[in-house]
Amino acid sequence: MAHGQGRNPNHPRKGAAIKVEPIRDREAIEHIKLLLSHKPRDLCLFILGINTAFRASELLSITVGQVEDAKWGDLLEIKQPKTGKYRAVPMNKRALCAIRHWLDHYPATLRWQHPDSPLFLSQGRKTALTVSAVNRMVKNWTKETGLKGNYGSHTLRKTWGYHQRVELDTAVPILMEAFGHQSQKETLDYLGIQPHEVRDIYLKLEL
Repeated sequence: MAHGQGRNPNHPRKGAAIKVEPIRDREAIEHIKLLLSHKPRDLCLFILGINTAFRASELLSITVGQVEDAKWGDLLEIKQPKTGKYRAVPMNKRALCAIRHWLDHYPATLRWQHPDSPLFLSQGRKTALTVSAVNRMVKNWTKETGLKGNYGSHTLRKTWGYHQRVELDTAVPILMEAFGHQSQKETLDYLGIQPHEVRDIYLKLEL
């Protein structure tokens, strides 16, 4: 095999800074959902990731018992490994539908006899998925969707933040709080503000 042949283009090149991107295109998001439509666990992971802004490690800490009776607007509280603090996120309809669909396919004995079982089971059904596994999964999903760039587990929560800012014009201080960041600059860097966006603010306003 020639050097580089078969290489996943969504992996960073050797020596490159590892900085992943959000999924900016709504059509690409829907394409990934369609791609995962026959994989309820993976679809649930994707939808929960882009609707809650939890880190991959936080998503993987969720247990069946935490979500099986959840209703719209209920708070899902997850301890953040990075800060040790709990962050509560309200469940929206799309997240709840994905959870219920996955629980309909979840191994029955684990669901009913062991409510502390991880929501996102590994293939062996004994432990949770790992962050590295989620990273690979996201890279494969974006590759199959035809997206160019570098993607990984952080892509899920970055996607949430990107669309909050672009579609809803959510204020940066609010996003900073939601992400658990220490400064607005950290949030701006994290969201990957594009150079043309900075350029546009000068051209859109003439005093």
